[in-house]
Amino acid sequence: MSKKLTGKVAIVTGGSKGIGASIAEELAEEGASVVVNYSTSEREAELVVQSIERKGGRAIAVRANMTNQQDIDHLFTETEKAFGQLDILINNAGYYEFAPLENITVEHFHKHFDLNVLGLLLACQTAVKHFNPAGGSIVNISSLASKSWAPHATVYSATKAAVDSITKSLGCELGSRKIRVNAINPGIVQTEGTQSSGIIESDLRKKVEARTPLGRIGLPNDITKAAVFFASDDSAWITSETLLISGGFR
Repeated sequence: MSKKLTGKVAIVTGGSKGIGASIAEELAEEGASVVVNYSTSEREAELVVQSIERKGGRAIAVRANMTNQQDIDHLFTETEKAFGQLDILINNAGYYEFAPLENITVEHFHKHFDLNVLGLLLACQTAVKHFNPAGGSIVNISSLASKSWAPHATVYSATKAAVDSITKSLGCELGSRKIRVNAINPGIVQTEGTQSSGIIESDLRKKVEARTPLGRIGLPNDITKAAVFFASDDSAWITSETLLISGGFR
């Protein structure tokens, strides 16, 4: 059976752990050559690369702080050096920290918006310069938080609402250049981040699962197939869309 992404090259930002790592491995399973971006987790990024290579895939790890234009340029330059082209950008790098209104600071705001919004925009802007005339696919990892509001998530939710808006606007703007832009909005997913932050063992998880028709939180593999769908020609006539993956939770 032919693979959906044979001959394609993908960058996965924040690809060393969690949803990003799972997406990187799934893209490689479907035939793509993958650039695993990381900011600080070099060892984890190399482990993702090794996992891909053990299965016969092609991958490299590239460090880049996605809030820094020079680092972003380096990421895309290294991608072309290694694989000669770019076809897919998965904007997965992100930051979240919950805080009540009285604890929101300028630093808290900028940590979220500089990476989740500005970094994503800069990555999109740079990707467009590297896609070939055949176009490309941009997949933004947004969040259920953009549509379902919770206390103490004010700034994080605002960034993800911005990502949804960016997705719709850029899909309209870039369609004539054969570049599709879509977003995936996961609910709570069990990752290293949600584990270390205490969400996995929290009452919040229990409350969410009680309101979820499918009765559980997500796993990274629940997200990866959708990323492949948006990256591949299976979604050739889809752009400016956001896909909520939350087990039915609203």
